Amino acid sequence: MKAPFSEYLSLIAQPLKDVVSLLQNDYEYVSALASDSKGLNVRISAHAKSVSDKTMANERGIVFRAAKEGRYCEYAFNEFDYEHPQQEYRRIKAALDEQYELLSETGTKIYETPLPKDEPCTLFHQSQTEQLPETADIDGIVKRFTSLCEKAMNMTSFMIDCTLSGQSTHVCKMFITAKRMMKQSYVYSEATIVPVVSKEGRNQYAYEGISGLCGPELFDQLGAKLEKAVNDAVELLDAGRIVPGEYEIITSPEVTGLIAHEAFGHGVEMDMFVKNRALGAEYINQRVASDLVSMHEGALCAENVTSYAFDDEGNPADDVTEIDHGILKTGICDELSALRLGVRATGNGKRENFEHKVYTRMTNTVFDSGTDKVEDMIASVKYGYLLEGMESGMEDPKHWGIQCIVKCGREIIDGKLTGRIVSPVILTGYVPQVLGNITMVSDDREIFGTGGCGKGYKEWVKVADGGPYLKTKARLG
Repeated sequence: MKAPFSEYLSLIAQPLKDVVSLLQNDYEYVSALASDSKGLNVRISAHAKSVSDKTMANERGIVFRAAKEGRYCEYAFNEFDYEHPQQEYRRIKAALDEQYELLSETGTKIYETPLPKDEPCTLFHQSQTEQLPETADIDGIVKRFTSLCEKAMNMTSFMIDCTLSGQSTHVCKMFITAKRMMKQSYVYSEATIVPVVSKEGRNQYAYEGISGLCGPELFDQLGAKLEKAVNDAVELLDAGRIVPGEYEIITSPEVTGLIAHEAFGHGVEMDMFVKNRALGAEYINQRVASDLVSMHEGALCAENVTSYAFDDEGNPADDVTEIDHGILKTGICDELSALRLGVRATGNGKRENFEHKVYTRMTNTVFDSGTDKVEDMIASVKYGYLLEGMESGMEDPKHWGIQCIVKCGREIIDGKLTGRIVSPVILTGYVPQVLGNITMVSDDREIFGTGGCGKGYKEWVKVADGGPYLKTKARLG
């Protein structure tokens, strides 16, 4: 079925359009973003159970943006009296005018920004889904998760806990300007298994997840991940420590995605270009990787949890080629940063929720596949590691360094896996060097969307990333 559009947003659409039209007489540009998103969050462990409607993206509220004389102000709220649009117009205008007056009184230095073009657009997008989080069989989900948890607890004597979680969000958004009426409704879901084991005072855990642009029906696939998650956790109990140094490495698709996110995620978010905080700005149309490397970013370049029809500034979703055979072609950009830089917005303007400002944010960040077979890649390694499992990562866009914390490294000697594993593994390096050393790229790829990303230490949004297996050299510790 098509994901139904919010009845609430349909009810307020015309009154909201009326308010935008009235404000258009007072400001040079006016937009309204209205959200009404519902969620389901089920979490089951051996020791606790919880069910709620709280997910990363469930919300109901409206944010107005107005521009005048190169200055932009916003006003967000979650109560809208749709029966009295004239009254709401006066309230919103008063709130916006107060901000403009404050800027004038304080003499605040501003970054004067041109106006968006506001080209006419009427859009109504509804994605396909089998189920909706707001009408899902919660008792059935809890029963399935509980059964899987009990199964995991009986798989090994080392097990001390196992947590299964599933989140599903039905996103409905409406973007209105003088010339635009854009609506979208889509459902995305994710689920994870995290077994925790203990042996002789040493604790370990493993992580398996699934995600997709679909409803809670996704949760039915979680059982297929259980055995691998438990076996990986038990295997890690005997993991050794890596000797720090530079090694040949092969990154699994999950680790490849982590590198994509950290190396060419924040580093080419072009609001950082405006602030001169990203070295990537100096590398446009220059080589940053080997000829084997191409990478795409955008809500249209893959189908996962961040695949939408338009962003939070009313810009259509895009598929941006960031790296083309080793050459950095462009970054990604929100509307205001694009106006300041004189470039095209790429549909990457995202808010944590309606109360937060827009930043340039990643959607799907994915390395393209190559032509190599994984077995041939392993066979080509004299001494190194196959890296699996993502824990966390960070980057320094100013100097283009990255640090990726990987769950497991599988030792390779003379082209064969020895069976020895090390954990954890910290991969560090200078981005153009790590990607410049890539010599093989597998012919398959996977995409992962069970996590979120913060801008610095805050502003959390959904992201997805991935790619094929990559062979390169990097420093491990």
